[in-house]
Amino acid sequence: MRLRHSNRNANLRVFMDSETSNQLRKLPSISDFLESDAGKTLSQEFGKGLTKLALNTCLHSARETIRNNPGTPAPDNAALQHRITANLTRWTNPEARRVLNATGILLHTGLGRAPMSAAASQAMVSASGSTPVEIDPLTGKRSIRGEYCERMLKQLTGCEAVIVVNNNAAATFLILNTIAENKEVIISRGQLIEIGGSYRLPDVMNQSRALMKEVGTTNRTHLSDYHKAINEATGALIHVHTSNFRIRGFCGTPDVQELAKLAHKHHLPLIADIGSGALIDLQPLGIPDEPLVQEAISNGADLVCFSGDKLLGGPQCGIICGSRKWIDQIRSNSFTRMFRIGKLIYAALESTLVSFVNQTIQDDLPIYEMMNRSLEQIGKDAELLLSKLPDHLPFKVVIEDDVSYIGGGSVPDEGIPTKVIKLKLSESPESMGGIESFATRLRRSIPSVFARINDEAVLLDLRTVQREDLTKLGTILNRTLTDHFESENSNG
Repeated sequence: MRLRHSNRNANLRVFMDSETSNQLRKLPSISDFLESDAGKTLSQEFGKGLTKLALNTCLHSARETIRNNPGTPAPDNAALQHRITANLTRWTNPEARRVLNATGILLHTGLGRAPMSAAASQAMVSASGSTPVEIDPLTGKRSIRGEYCERMLKQLTGCEAVIVVNNNAAATFLILNTIAENKEVIISRGQLIEIGGSYRLPDVMNQSRALMKEVGTTNRTHLSDYHKAINEATGALIHVHTSNFRIRGFCGTPDVQELAKLAHKHHLPLIADIGSGALIDLQPLGIPDEPLVQEAISNGADLVCFSGDKLLGGPQCGIICGSRKWIDQIRSNSFTRMFRIGKLIYAALESTLVSFVNQTIQDDLPIYEMMNRSLEQIGKDAELLLSKLPDHLPFKVVIEDDVSYIGGGSVPDEGIPTKVIKLKLSESPESMGGIESFATRLRRSIPSVFARINDEAVLLDLRTVQREDLTKLGTILNRTLTDHFESENSNG
């Protein structure tokens, strides 16, 4: 009996392998498809090289699907052409790089964090040609890269000098490598953070050749713990803001001011990695506990580093503010050239900082317009969007109260009240496949619409959608609803 069962399994495997091979053979060769009418049409419209790349991508995907799912039929030429066209359209259409963010996460890391201002975007366009990156146009002489950014950040934060690199991880690495190579850096155990993308502070310390010296416990570290750890091998003290988590209850750690006094008493520098880089007080928005750059400087931190694409509302970069003594050393570090930013990022950062200097961030920067947008306005936008949907929809659509979050590792447990449009496509739990399918259609639109799924429904949070995109969102929603239910009916 066991032998018979084994033979049946072997025969089944042989049959499945044979069927898989048959389906793989049905896929066209690259040359045959490019020479077909469909291939020639696509090559003429998009270019032969790009068409070949899209064809390779689709064929690879088809082969993987057939091998991993025995019995899956090979796509015919019409289906293949449709997939290739979809890829080529998305690769070549600038609108396909845009996303309407209806997730309720303002600084969504997967969606590029802070949306930049119109002025910053235009500044990047203007700087795309030749631009005075390291030359002063008034004197014609060589200047420091990012000089205008430095001037504005010095005014905004009270620091002596500034250097800008490609992200805050690079900023942290450069600081540690410059001032504490082969020296101990004292840090509280409760601040040994891990953030998205498997970024771990201990790993950065190790790569920078700084020697990590942990003190205290996960929930409590005392100033005396730092004091006891200081010795001849100590290179610096570091205070890290735990951006993406909070410890509540019986907990505590010395603040920047306390650590600065201790560090300076022993002629050591204090590093403050504050992560999100707030330059304005967010408490009026109901968001406490977010440290300000200028406060860290005034409280005695020698070097403060933070991101440019979070609460600053600008492009991705890492900014180091601090004393000229230490910034000059970092500037001369050979790694600095590896991590420096280019002309487009400088242009966008300069434009963003102008809004802070002029105190016009709520009018200029999308992240602050979104945070400050009133519930009344969001409700009106939701009602208007609902009025544009088709009549007699076969499911429930309501406006509900909900909560938006800052995201991007900022204030993880503090939400902002919002309104969401809830599309309850079906009342049955079995409808989840249809809900996922609908959300997928939204993401595949041009531009993409990212919503969230909760309580067996698709939720659109309008706080995180830029108001100038609401009409476009309504158009995409209408088209997607029509396509979705036509597909559902035809499949039914």
